Amino acid sequence: MTLPTGWQPAPSGYKHVVSVSLGSSKRNAREEITVLGQPFVLERLGTDGDSARMVELFAQLDGKVDAFGLGGADLAVVSGGRRYEFSNVRKLVSGIRHTPLLDGSGLKNTLEREAIMQLDPLLHWKSQKVLMVSAVDRFGMAEALAEAGADVVYGDVIFGLGLNYPIRSIGALRRVAGLVLPVVTRLPQDWFYPTGAKQESSVPGKGTRYYQWADVLAGDTHYVKRYAPQDLTGKTVLTQTITEPDRTWMQGRGVKRLITTTPRIGSRNFATNVMEAMFVALSGKEEALSEEEYLDWIRKLDFRPQVNEF
Repeated sequence: MTLPTGWQPAPSGYKHVVSVSLGSSKRNAREEITVLGQPFVLERLGTDGDSARMVELFAQLDGKVDAFGLGGADLAVVSGGRRYEFSNVRKLVSGIRHTPLLDGSGLKNTLEREAIMQLDPLLHWKSQKVLMVSAVDRFGMAEALAEAGADVVYGDVIFGLGLNYPIRSIGALRRVAGLVLPVVTRLPQDWFYPTGAKQESSVPGKGTRYYQWADVLAGDTHYVKRYAPQDLTGKTVLTQTITEPDRTWMQGRGVKRLITTTPRIGSRNFATNVMEAMFVALSGKEEALSEEEYLDWIRKLDFRPQVNEF
């Protein structure tokens, strides 16, 4: 296996961030950006669900780029102060020796909390009904929505396990997470998260009434799209990774407003794993930053949610 046709290293003087994703290669992107005077190449390479291809790309690029992002998978999720590692994902990245690897969890717990607070003057969370399609992979947002007073349904059991069991409080989410995560994290992640071709398919019907009930649909773009009914008229979508086809899809379903927690760079909004890897490369460190350090970079760059009214 080789690198994609036409792939090139970043020009001299640039820092190069590459996200290797289990997601669709149709969503690949390469953009140049300058951050605080430092030029970057931000790149996303999808493997269409091929885990062997992911391992190979990491091996070929290890030590040749400044930071890796891990897309389409999480190394771990955190609930109740405890970290639960996905064992199969850890195996996929175990061969990386030289380049720091980030999965976006640090930014999810900081940037997305900030975003909820910053959006309160616009959305008035106490007046909003929110369906968070998957919460355990972004507990920062889940907790911030609860603290802001939103009426939230956490859909982890509905969409992740296929059971009609809406979780309606952050306390209940923590209890369910404590019971389920020790088991779930031992299974292949693609059992409950769409990778490869699954990201292009839809499973309407599951949880439709919760979509209809909600004013705001929050969480991972692929999850929101995968289980969405045809009619999303008047809904607000709060998410992160967005491409032009995603915008077209949302407009076609009647979405009123799209809010992204990461800024638009070129033709798309990159995922938190890319942004987190960019911050680490910018800092010059070889490992994930602390929450305080991420918050410092977020505020230094004035990262704010981007609101798109359709």
